[in-house]
Amino acid sequence: MGILCKVVDMLLLVAFMVMLVAGPLIDAQLVLPEATFPEVLVRLKQQYAEEYQDYLMVEKPHFFVALVWLELIFQWPLVLLNIYGILASKHWFHTTCLIYGASVITAMTALLGELMGSQKASDKLLTVYSPFMGLGVLAFLRGLVPNLGKAQTIGKRPAMAREKRA
Repeated sequence: MGILCKVVDMLLLVAFMVMLVAGPLIDAQLVLPEATFPEVLVRLKQQYAEEYQDYLMVEKPHFFVALVWLELIFQWPLVLLNIYGILASKHWFHTTCLIYGASVITAMTALLGELMGSQKASDKLLTVYSPFMGLGVLAFLRGLVPNLGKAQTIGKRPAMAREKRA
């Protein structure tokens, strides 16, 4: 089980690194003035929206803008914590990973529901958004598994039952 957790952690680390960059540089363009971003990033977002026919990026419906705010204000700091938690083997990593996964699953349920229900999304666009549901599920499941290989401690002492002395 330990090897599987390490493999999952490395997959999550790569995904978190992508989210660390994509959130503030690409997704933030939906909620902040375009003038605050370099022209190359604005063109990159526009090319993506055209190539994948991402009507959500173009039309900016209110629920989508709210989900982007959720990503930037709540999920992005969790991404930072999760990266640190993985790299420093922090005991609280599974908790932040669980919270992140639950948040992503919730947001992606609304997003994928819109994409599939509206009949506007191409298969190509669905293949862009669907892996994020997988990321959320993977993070959620990883959060359910406690850190293995380290003894639970309280302060500097092991968290073991103490013997009563007479």
